[in-house]
Amino acid sequence: MTDGFNCGILGTGSFVPPNIITNEDLEKMVDTSDEWIVSRTGIKERRVVDKNVATSDIAAIAAQRAIKDAGIDAKDLDLIIVATVTPDMSFPSTACLLQDRLGAVNAAAFDLEAACSGFLYGIITAKQFIITGTYKNILVIGAECLSKIINWKDRNTCVLFGDGAGAAVLGRVEEGYGILSNCLGADGAGGQFLSLKAGGSRLPASVETVEQGLHYVSMKGNEVFKFAVKIMASAAEEAVNKAGLTADDIDYLVPHQANIRIIDAARKRLKLDENKVYVNLDRYGNMSSASIPVALDEAVHSGKIKKGHNIVMVGFGGGLTWGSCLMKWGK
Repeated sequence: MTDGFNCGILGTGSFVPPNIITNEDLEKMVDTSDEWIVSRTGIKERRVVDKNVATSDIAAIAAQRAIKDAGIDAKDLDLIIVATVTPDMSFPSTACLLQDRLGAVNAAAFDLEAACSGFLYGIITAKQFIITGTYKNILVIGAECLSKIINWKDRNTCVLFGDGAGAAVLGRVEEGYGILSNCLGADGAGGQFLSLKAGGSRLPASVETVEQGLHYVSMKGNEVFKFAVKIMASAAEEAVNKAGLTADDIDYLVPHQANIRIIDAARKRLKLDENKVYVNLDRYGNMSSASIPVALDEAVHSGKIKKGHNIVMVGFGGGLTWGSCLMKWGK
């Protein structure tokens, strides 16, 4: 830790929409089966927003819960960072929409896009402002309405993803607690493995791009899987090593919830028991940037994570990107 303030999480909150799509439901939509999905991914069901619900709507609920849990008022926020690949619109940012909605009149606001690694990119960015004393309270949100950009006729992608939002308020914590180490990384050479090709300046929306299905998530699953198995484990190890700790010192692993085989590979590399890893993948699928903060909120409020625990959060995503963070829980 550099000289200055210690940065940690003061409060968490999350929200998942009530609508559930099970594997049995998907069997009626595409050529797949519950057995196939569970054996290869570990996913049994996922949540999907209503047609008229946008990312800012679910992000606001998670944010309000995190603010309440932190014991502060929205007016106490200095900055709002929203990590998402499904913003309400290109601009204004979803963070600015939330700033107004929450009444966070004193907060600067911006969106950050690192796909499934977005929440970790967000909290590590927030950490810099806090340890230097620039800001005191920062709200970081990972929120996604992935159902809006999924082709529900593509069995390779529609079985994987779900909607949700998770949030954390970061601020100053007592000596010895908070973020002890972190790492971020990217490999743009693998960008084509997971992408949404149209809708930007390269391929603006047109009749042709819509007809060709270019506004849906495109994924080369085997390539992403190979990358993820390797990077999840190594990024988690890097955070542990940077903190001067060993795997024996880790009380809890909160991984990105993309695939149970990827999570197991990271767990085995760290030599952790299954009861030290939080998994909700079976209930929610892959919620991209919302995956880690939703899992963290559930782990905290179910009593699995307690004050003094060393927790590792680790994830990977499109870009390709990855990140990890080791934190001594101080709440």
